[in-house]
Formats: sequence, structure tokens, C-alpha cells
Amino acid sequence: MRPKKIILCVDDNEQDLSVLKFMLATNGYRVVSACNGQEAIGIFADTAVDLVLTDFSMPMMNGDQLVRSLKQIASHVPMIVLGDPQKMGDHMQAADAVLVKKNCSPQELLDRIKVMSARKRGPRKGSTRMQHADLAVA
Repeated sequence: MRPKKIILCVDDNEQDLSVLKFMLATNGYRVVSACNGQEAIGIFADTAVDLVLTDFSMPMMNGDQLVRSLKQIASHVPMIVLGDPQKMGDHMQAADAVLVKKNCSPQELLDRIKVMSARKRGPRKGSTRMQHADLAVA
């Protein structure tokens, strides 16, 4: 049996997070969740995550800031940001994919996750995983 892919879901909205967790778990993924960017960084540093799925609009640290911080720890992990393009503007250069939250169907999201998590094969040559204590978060 193939091990389940681990997806880190980050959203400050408990209802949205619960729906994402249920959808992913029923489709064979192992889900770890965080309610904010700081919690997500701690989990990411301690867990071998295969993909990150985060909301853009969160207090204290938005999705782009989170992705940039996580890419400093492990740049090879694919990261998807869900959000409203009007709120995001040009801030989403660090994410591997950006999906419009209101227009993205569950099947489209699952398809994108399947493709992107399959691409992850481990760290790229020359990249290293930084320890959580080494990461300075602004």
C-alpha cells in the first residue's frame, strides 16, 4: 500500500478548514491543519509535508507571506494559495499555483493537488531543509 500524501491546510476560517480537511481525507490524503501562519510554520518545520494548501486572507500573515516563509524552509514543496484575485493583487509570485477560491470546484482543486503532489520527489539538488529555530519570521 502506498503511503498517504500529507497536505498542510492553513485557513483562519474554521468552517472552510473543516470542509477542506474532510474533502482531502475522504480522497485518501493525510491532512494536518493550522489556523494561522505561525502555527503552519511550526508544523511545516516538524512534519514531512508533501503539499501546502493555504488561504490568502488571514490575519497577521497572509498566504503570500506564509508561502515565502515556508519556501525558505523547503523550496521543493508545492504550495497552492486559494483567494480572491482582487485582494491578492500582484503579491502571489512565491506560490506554485493560485486558485480563485469562489470559482474553484472541489474536483478542480483535487485534480490540481493530485498533479502537484505527484511532482514532489524530494529536495532539489543543492537545497537544504532549514530547522525551525533557524527561520527568522518577520
